[in-house]
Amino acid sequence: MNKDKRAQIFDRLRSENPEPTTELDFGTPFELLISVMLSAQATDVSVNKATGPLYAVANTPQAMLDLGLERLKDFIKSIGLFNTKAANILKTCGLLIAEHGGAVPRSRTALEALPGVGRKTANVVLNTAFGEPTIAVDTHILRVCNRTKIAPGKTPRAVEDKLVRWVPAQFKRGAHHWLILHGRYVCTARKPRCGACVIEDLCEFKDKTEYA
Repeated sequence: MNKDKRAQIFDRLRSENPEPTTELDFGTPFELLISVMLSAQATDVSVNKATGPLYAVANTPQAMLDLGLERLKDFIKSIGLFNTKAANILKTCGLLIAEHGGAVPRSRTALEALPGVGRKTANVVLNTAFGEPTIAVDTHILRVCNRTKIAPGKTPRAVEDKLVRWVPAQFKRGAHHWLILHGRYVCTARKPRCGACVIEDLCEFKDKTEYA
């Protein structure tokens, strides 16, 4: 995989989806932060079903704290690991108020210092809420980057570091969303839809299918 082929791949993905964004429903950086925290080992659909009613009554750190642990759990109990996530959310809300004036920080270091916020969550928030050219790597992106050979690597961090180095600057802001959507709907885990793929001729995956 050379740089010209990578540029062509992202150019085609951009042509198909010029303004990519997350499928999580959010209206503010705080809502996005909470939704991404909830999305670990859960689908965006399940998170959106829970956060719609939740954000209607609590969409600020103080309002979330005012709910209390048990009421928060009631809103998110349909999501996996909800007990741990609820505890981390309330701790995070407390820190946002105590250390950041109730606002979501625009710093990776500050974000990763929040309970329940790791590198991937920080990258999503920086990219989607603040327009930073960060690239979060989840299981979909890990799979796509290894299959296509865009940025092969054994770990999310290894793939992220290669993407940051190799993705042309004009595509970095959208790269996370293009790759995750491609992995979610086209380059699927069990049976990739190579017959419906806009980058099929550029992809270096050896076991391509005719499935569309």
